Amino acid sequence: MTTDTHRVIRPSILYFGTPVVLLTTENDDGSANLAPVSSAWALGQHVVLGLGTESQTARNLAARPDLVINVASPELWEKVERLAPLTGAHPVPESKRAVYRYEPDKFAAAGLTPAGSDLVGPPRVAECALQLEARARALTPGGAGLFLSVECEVLRVHADERIVVPGTQHIDPSRWSPLIYNFRHYHGLAPEVGHGFRSQTARVAAGAV
Repeated sequence: MTTDTHRVIRPSILYFGTPVVLLTTENDDGSANLAPVSSAWALGQHVVLGLGTESQTARNLAARPDLVINVASPELWEKVERLAPLTGAHPVPESKRAVYRYEPDKFAAAGLTPAGSDLVGPPRVAECALQLEARARALTPGGAGLFLSVECEVLRVHADERIVVPGTQHIDPSRWSPLIYNFRHYHGLAPEVGHGFRSQTARVAAGAV
């Protein structure tokens, strides 16, 4: 006989361990907006993002689809958190005024460094070891108009050479770890427990390059 130890709950959020990315987009005046996002997932050479409809990032992508998806690593959590209460929307939307404040220069506020991109206008975040130049291909409203699902095509990947398996195009999972947002707490990855049957880096590690 088994005993069901589960109970029904209603969490305020459902970030059950999702990666943190820093999105750079272009404002109307040509300056860069920088925003942390904890709703991002990849499928092939596409990344899908979840954005609030009143965010400056959503407004920018509706007008100018280029962006950079900068994947944060655990040591950047404090800089990410500095960005969390900031918005590039001016005036601040009424629904956000109790929590957020306007900041035009988020790079400086977070202590991060812009770096030029190759194929898109918005800059990369120099401190992020993995940077994806991308273009938004579809913005789909959801949640009764509260959020957008944004499908982005990745155009170019920049990876710090220290996280690339030498002589390959592969990221080394033993050297790279994303920052994880786990029910509003920041985490790194725990030690590896195994690998998928399609892993190419596992064969590389075994000497079968």
